[in-house]
Amino acid sequence: MQEGQITVGDETITLSETFWVLATQNPIEHEGTYPLPEAQLDRFMFDIRLDYPSENEEVEILRATTGVEAPPVERVLDAERVLTLQRWVREVPVAGNVLEYAARLVRATRPGTSGAPDEVTRWVRWGAGPRAGQALILGAKAHALLAGRFHATPDDVRRVAAPVLRHRVLVNFSAEAKGVSPDAIVGRLLEAVSPPRSGL
Repeated sequence: MQEGQITVGDETITLSETFWVLATQNPIEHEGTYPLPEAQLDRFMFDIRLDYPSENEEVEILRATTGVEAPPVERVLDAERVLTLQRWVREVPVAGNVLEYAARLVRATRPGTSGAPDEVTRWVRWGAGPRAGQALILGAKAHALLAGRFHATPDDVRRVAAPVLRHRVLVNFSAEAKGVSPDAIVGRLLEAVSPPRSGL
């Protein structure tokens, strides 16, 4: 996903800068569904959980998708605008103490690491790697821009922590047996790892 190219047979195809991989995942309990290896999971920036639509939304889905005409799809951004927005995200400044906070959060997901809460040692089989810290900071920068701010804060890091970490924190068998989810572990991490007082 990060190589910027694919190979089909003998042909290597270079992908554009705007190439993204988006994936949906059925619950593991469904027949024919198998978990992705940890190395592949780690390459997804976020794991976003969606709930069922409301009744009104579901009626609208039915209305829009079961008629004679396909629902219209309007382009909202062109490729150049996407690249511009990506550059803007990278230009958002992040104070050193916010970087340190993100690193402490990621490191606290690893069993046996200094600063990891007891729950991590008890329930986590494998913690998040360095890509998680990169995703936390880039996600925090994007969150700040969406909120109309031009610097990332510890709160921005906290807001993106669950979607960044939930698929990178692998719980052990004991946690699965007790119903302890990665989201519960991330929630505990956010309680245990104190954010810095100010972002800049």
